[in-house]
Amino acid sequence: MIVSMNELKAALRRCFEATGYYVGNYEDAANMILWLEKHGLNGLGELERALPYIGEDNNKPLSTVVYEDSTSAIIDSNGRSALNCIAASVDLAHAKALECGIATVTVHNCHNRMFILKALTDCGRRGISVAAYWQNGSQTVTEHTAAIKAGARYPSYSEATTTLESNPDDKQALTIICSSRVDLTSSLQKSKGNRNSRYVSAKQVAENKELSVDNGIELSDELWAEINRIGEGILVENSERSRQGAGGR
Repeated sequence: MIVSMNELKAALRRCFEATGYYVGNYEDAANMILWLEKHGLNGLGELERALPYIGEDNNKPLSTVVYEDSTSAIIDSNGRSALNCIAASVDLAHAKALECGIATVTVHNCHNRMFILKALTDCGRRGISVAAYWQNGSQTVTEHTAAIKAGARYPSYSEATTTLESNPDDKQALTIICSSRVDLTSSLQKSKGNRNSRYVSAKQVAENKELSVDNGIELSDELWAEINRIGEGILVENSERSRQGAGGR
């Protein structure tokens, strides 16, 4: 089925609010998913993988700063989804880069890291260049990197399947490099063992948006039903509708 971006955004906001995301966080989560999807980077596919676990974030500790100095920080996200913690990590890197010119923030125990692209884009549009790198998978390891130049509107993104072995010390890590002095770019090298590599330029990201704006967002009936089923929790809370079913009139 095809839904408008506004309709999908409203449903996603209800979904994340119903699972306990804080005010502002559920708005960020909806925007991160929509950003990936409308720019041709499979935001709804990422959501499908995250959806069975989003309710667990409410029971996990908030992200904690393990180490910090003027130009770097290490953050433990305590197994949370990037949907409700990664924007703050990018903001921290942004603030340090404004102060010192360049900064590095490493995030551990963070799932669904692909959603960082929206936060990277916001940072670039504020005039600070930023790049990120992470790996996914235990049996088959994939590499991912994205970057945006200062003042640019769209980032580039690349991924590749590797022959690397999973590192137990990786801990679902993500590295963010931010600079107010140097324009950062990133792409995966054609290293031995890398295959199925894909590079999406900033120009292609922009073109993908034009296509989705014209045609709406396509998603499966099952995913649309699940998003709305979870979102019903916020509609029925503390109301007569909780006795009649969500949306009852």
